[in-house]
Amino acid sequence: MNLAHVHLLLNHFPTVGNIIALGLFLFGIFGKSDELKRASLVVFLGIALLTIPTYVTGNAAQEAVCKSPAQTPAADCPNPEQGVSKEAIHEHESAALWAFGVMQLTGAFAWLGLWQYRRTARLPGWNLSIILLLALVSFAAMSRAALIGGGIHHTEIREAAAVYDPKPQARALGAFVVGVTWMWPTCETLHFVGLSLLFGVAALVDLRMLGMMKRLSFPSLHRMLPWGILGFGVNMITGMLFFVGAPQQYTQNPVFIWKMALMMLAGINVLYFTIFDEPWTVGPGDDAPFTAKAVAASALVLVVGVLYCGRMLPFIGNAF
Repeated sequence: MNLAHVHLLLNHFPTVGNIIALGLFLFGIFGKSDELKRASLVVFLGIALLTIPTYVTGNAAQEAVCKSPAQTPAADCPNPEQGVSKEAIHEHESAALWAFGVMQLTGAFAWLGLWQYRRTARLPGWNLSIILLLALVSFAAMSRAALIGGGIHHTEIREAAAVYDPKPQARALGAFVVGVTWMWPTCETLHFVGLSLLFGVAALVDLRMLGMMKRLSFPSLHRMLPWGILGFGVNMITGMLFFVGAPQQYTQNPVFIWKMALMMLAGINVLYFTIFDEPWTVGPGDDAPFTAKAVAASALVLVVGVLYCGRMLPFIGNAF
């Protein structure tokens, strides 16, 4: 099993999951049910996280289809399989990049809605309106990416007169990231700023759950979580720019795969501190429940693991 198999395993989840989340969201709005709204936000957030490995494994699937050696950039696609359209592959990649971006925005506002509900016991109307708009746009973008992706192998559904962009947007963005002298170091700088925000906030929350800084309550630390999510967002944007610029350096790198797996598990831990009630019972001087301690300990290990794998990409995986 390789990353191409993983892509085939995951590529339906963003589209189908978006339909489920949007359905729950609409039922929650028309039924005036906060429980359904919150459930839909959790699904939106989960789909946003799942979209990350779905997108990055797409490049590995492309390399497998094009049968390009590891040292050959997948953009060249020197030997595509019979009946496979190289232009459709590149168009699918560009459509998937747009869908990925909108889905991440949807997930970000879904998390913000969950965070606000935890603090005020209500979902703000402006947040719900933005989520509805983004959900509709992301559904349309995901559907388009899925339709183009289906046409890569299935010639029977590919339009005979299909016209593809001669300069795919994803490829143009990748060329910009690699070709402009200041772009890569700027992204590196922002990536480390995001790491500092993410690790700093995660360390404060996790260490409090493990028994340090007992004078602080969890609700007071909860106010800092948006800064940690901001750091994650900066890392995700800059990390995707790195990936789009030189995907072949990552898809053949086992350390990158470990980094992605650890990052997904860390995202699940963020959900625990956002929606579960146990941490909120921790007041000043209180000892955290065992479950909260276990999640905090695992979160620290996962964040350190992500940092380690990211730093070791050039040394263990020979990415650069």
